[in-house]
Amino acid sequence: MPQAGIVGAGIAGLATAIRLRAKGYQVDVFEANPYPGGKVHAASLGGYRFDLGPSLFTLPELVDELFELSGEQPGEHFRYHQMETTCHYFWDDGTRFQAPAGRENFVREASRVFSEPEARIRSYLQAAAKKYELTAPVFLEKSLHRIGTYLSAATLKALASSAGLGMLQSLDQVNRNNFENPKLVQLFNRYATYNGSDPYRTPGIMSMIPHLEMEMGTYYPQDGMHSITRSLYELALRKGVRFHFGKAVHRLETRGNSVVAIQTGDGRHPADVFVSNMDVVPTYRKLLPDEPAPEQTLSQERSSSALIFYWGMRHSFPELDLHNFFFSRDYREEFRCLFEEKGLAGDLTVYVNITSKETPSDAPAGCENWFVMVNAPGDYGQDWKKITNQARGIILQKLGEILDTDLEKAIEVEEVLTPAGIADRTQSYRGALYGAASNNRLAAFLRHPNFSSRLKNLYFTGGSVHPGGGIPLCLLSARITAECIPEKNG
Repeated sequence: MPQAGIVGAGIAGLATAIRLRAKGYQVDVFEANPYPGGKVHAASLGGYRFDLGPSLFTLPELVDELFELSGEQPGEHFRYHQMETTCHYFWDDGTRFQAPAGRENFVREASRVFSEPEARIRSYLQAAAKKYELTAPVFLEKSLHRIGTYLSAATLKALASSAGLGMLQSLDQVNRNNFENPKLVQLFNRYATYNGSDPYRTPGIMSMIPHLEMEMGTYYPQDGMHSITRSLYELALRKGVRFHFGKAVHRLETRGNSVVAIQTGDGRHPADVFVSNMDVVPTYRKLLPDEPAPEQTLSQERSSSALIFYWGMRHSFPELDLHNFFFSRDYREEFRCLFEEKGLAGDLTVYVNITSKETPSDAPAGCENWFVMVNAPGDYGQDWKKITNQARGIILQKLGEILDTDLEKAIEVEEVLTPAGIADRTQSYRGALYGAASNNRLAAFLRHPNFSSRLKNLYFTGGSVHPGGGIPLCLLSARITAECIPEKNG
């Protein structure tokens, strides 16, 4: 039986392991942490349960697909339900918008709140759907680094329609050309943060992302986001994947143009094919120090990171939902500070995720578990204690004024995760959540491919390579990677 060695048990590593096992490989996964899941992990603090990382769940069929591929019924092992409300939005002037799921529901409510014509909002969402349908089969589901992709009918169709995809405009320009109300522009500009980018520079094709939320739906996994990786880990175990936790990989041993073994503290582990689910930058810098690295790719601008507060709140807040956004007064200044100054602005957009709204046992009775996040720059040696204190003050004042309450008094449990902490915990270069940023028109083509051009049996998967970061794209990355392997080694 051919052997596969995987570095890292993040969600893409888990999915790749399951796919390779289904192809007949014996799979060994080496993970430095004592748990699987990477960023999709959970913790309990003083009676509160928190999902520590990603909080938005879309395209659940990508998880279901792994169970079906393995001959199992997804619903017997992993359950979720669709949300009727995608998000609650708040502004300092008292404007509130509860975004309903479904195109027509959203159109009616957005038109009422923002005084934009229904036809204009509907046209924007129809265009978003068309962009997604044209580009997803090419840019998200296939390798962009194989000539066959560019000869397919789907690619030719997408290229023929490229003039209408918004590639030559920024996301902000596309949104300002469609809407007059600056709040609605700001709402749609936030979708640049889906991959840690700047809406004033990321290409307008990112306007397809609202289609995922509003028409394809947002979902909540029973027992929280951590249940995604927990269920995949359990599936992998049932199928015979072997996991080695607490086993940091020190090096990928090479010979000629091949990798021959994974080296850990307890020895070498030979295999036939190797997959790195580690961020691509430390993969080259730490695991392949003697191999030529693709310096141009590795030096690309990194995506944003996050500064996260985990607050156990001794009160409940009925005006809040699972997903809540509190927008800043100057969105452009926020992103200028993030990407140019590597700091935070004086006013911040705050995201609050409260899973106890859906899973009451995540908090004591009458209480709530708040995952409070602001976009943050990557770790470039900043004084994170100072930045954390600054951000905490801004958040407490902003949310306290909007919700008309003293939030400081409501906090009974608190932990903080900084970009430096994210980098240390997950080996993400500079704590970037999505690898390289998508702040230029060619970003999709410049991401590292899912295979090595020099080492014939080395592959890459996860958020730092094609097609990008976030749970759905990591699962698609695993699919692309697994599809590449038989083509070269089958």
